[in-house]
Amino acid sequence: MKAYVFPGQGAQFVGMGKDLYESSTVAKEMFEQANEILGFRITDLMFVGTDEDLRQTRVTQPAIFLHSVILAATLGDDFNPDMVAGHSLGEFSALVANKSLSFEDGLRLVATRAQAMQKACEKEPSTMAAIIGIDDEKVKEICASIDEIVVPANFNSPGQLVISGSIKGVEIACEQIKAAGARRALPLKVGGAFHSPLMEPARIDLSLAIHNTWFDPPICPVYQNATAQRVEDPQVIKENLIAQLTAPVLWTQLVQQMIADGATTFIEVGPGSVLQGLIAKIGNNVTVMGA
Repeated sequence: MKAYVFPGQGAQFVGMGKDLYESSTVAKEMFEQANEILGFRITDLMFVGTDEDLRQTRVTQPAIFLHSVILAATLGDDFNPDMVAGHSLGEFSALVANKSLSFEDGLRLVATRAQAMQKACEKEPSTMAAIIGIDDEKVKEICASIDEIVVPANFNSPGQLVISGSIKGVEIACEQIKAAGARRALPLKVGGAFHSPLMEPARIDLSLAIHNTWFDPPICPVYQNATAQRVEDPQVIKENLIAQLTAPVLWTQLVQQMIADGATTFIEVGPGSVLQGLIAKIGNNVTVMGA
């Protein structure tokens, strides 16, 4: 069975999507439609902007979403998923790909999400850190013992996760996690504490937008970050999307569940190849490739 997966924030690069725009009429039309919906020419920032332009959350998230869903659209009949999933932001791309969301509604929700997260980041300084080479349960235990906001945010692959929280909380956690034997505890250059309680203001803003958006029954199951389970009920999909902003991304568990349910081939659709690397570490005897 084929599982199509879609990357999240961090996969962006200057020039992304330019080849699609120039080689496909379908892609060009979708990119121009996106420029109109967003009210600014995101294509200029994607194709010839700067790294700094693309690091702005309000730009990064729509840019990655657009690259992913437009690439999927250009695959035509070759795009035939049995199941889909996306990492964090990528979950919105997955939901357009499996026809739960229209392209237009998906883009509007991603823009709302990005702006709400940007606002939450500016409200309270916060950060994230990558943790490598220590048991996930030990990281959870250390975070829970600290009297600051710091939580596991992304379970990316066995022995590789990301923590998220206040600057002080993440600093303390990194020190204790390294003392407990982690190979690395590396602060990340991100705008804020994604997938943590500090995103609660953004969750409230996004909740209203999602409840006011129509979701169709999907053409195939989506495996969602907040639960790592297959979902086909539009109402449940909505609730899990809302929960995702403050809940951890259960990527390891999600991929394991997809494999248990029959996935043998994983195809990453979007910029970069980060998910291919993570999936290769999670599953044995599966084929992993880019679109």
